[in-house]
Amino acid sequence: MIERTLFDTDHESFRDSFRKFIDKEIAPFHADWEEQGYVDRAVWNKAGENGFLCMTMPEEYGGSEADKLYSVIQFEEVARAGVSGIGFSLHSEIVAPYILHYGTPEQKAKYLPKLASGEMIGAIAMSEPAAGSDLQGIKCTAIEQPDGSYLLNGSKTFITNGWHADLVIVVAKTNPAAGGKGTSLMLVERGMPGFSVGKRLKKVGMKAQDTSELFFDNVKLGPEHLLGGKVHENKGFICLMEQLPWERLQIAISAVASAQAAIDWTVDYVKERKVFGQPVAAFQNTRFKLAELQTEVQVARVFVDKCCELICKDQLDTATASMAKYWTTDLQCKVMDECVQLFGGYGYMWEYPIARAYADARVQRIYGGTNEIMKEVITRSMGLGGK
Repeated sequence: MIERTLFDTDHESFRDSFRKFIDKEIAPFHADWEEQGYVDRAVWNKAGENGFLCMTMPEEYGGSEADKLYSVIQFEEVARAGVSGIGFSLHSEIVAPYILHYGTPEQKAKYLPKLASGEMIGAIAMSEPAAGSDLQGIKCTAIEQPDGSYLLNGSKTFITNGWHADLVIVVAKTNPAAGGKGTSLMLVERGMPGFSVGKRLKKVGMKAQDTSELFFDNVKLGPEHLLGGKVHENKGFICLMEQLPWERLQIAISAVASAQAAIDWTVDYVKERKVFGQPVAAFQNTRFKLAELQTEVQVARVFVDKCCELICKDQLDTATASMAKYWTTDLQCKVMDECVQLFGGYGYMWEYPIARAYADARVQRIYGGTNEIMKEVITRSMGLGGK
């Protein structure tokens, strides 16, 4: 195997401490959380107490000013353990960075320390019943009123952390006639009149990750709830596009780590499981299949590690991030399918990690922009833009 050069000794020490946190505070309870459809709120507070939330944020806002590789380790360890209910990555590396990069000084001071401590849980509301990957097609509106406030109306669906969320960044049209150029990001807090959380959605996989519908009925927002203030009004779509490379790389990192974990579980299983009087690993088909999968995952890991180097230098472009997201999630689903096959009937039993990983993997090709959208992004970078 090619030795990874991405991490130093401090990174690996952090990996060990975060893995111990997962083993103690998350893994023993994850099956129960899958049954109830959400993780306990207490685990967020424990993560905050241990400094595992918003690590890349500045110290003045409760973070550790850590480089992104510490977050990469968190993504990998969550995927390795198969504890897909944990929504730390979206909270720490999607929601918080929007506030850090675009928020006013007052917004940063108000929200970032609470996100870092776990006092507040963050979510971002993009998808709607009739608008998923097509963000320009959203119908949710935040119309400015004569007194300078905004009235927010509409609904969102498939919102990760939506059930627990204390702060939601809502993508809304502040100038509906301008299409994508009239989009802004609004900061909505739990308990605001007119803001309600719908039912938790029952999913094929990621059963412990709370995913909800959100409804906004004449939610009155003061001007201080426009992310970035007037300077960023109607520029929400630009903000979203600027953050997409990192968001899509996060999916790719998890995909590779999940695929490797599946191979490791399968290697252990086929050594022990016997059929026709010999281990499943004794059959050439088993060995060759696992050799093929390991080779492809190794290739994917080298590519994704290079992307991680680039993102730390702010040099990762959208097309390359799209390649990583599409290729690794397609591979993840392929690996899960092949590994379930090698497990046989047991691979279809929910108590086996491979069964849960198989179910969890499928959405990776959908969220963050479908893999079909990724291919469109790539072709445009090649000068092959469609209609």
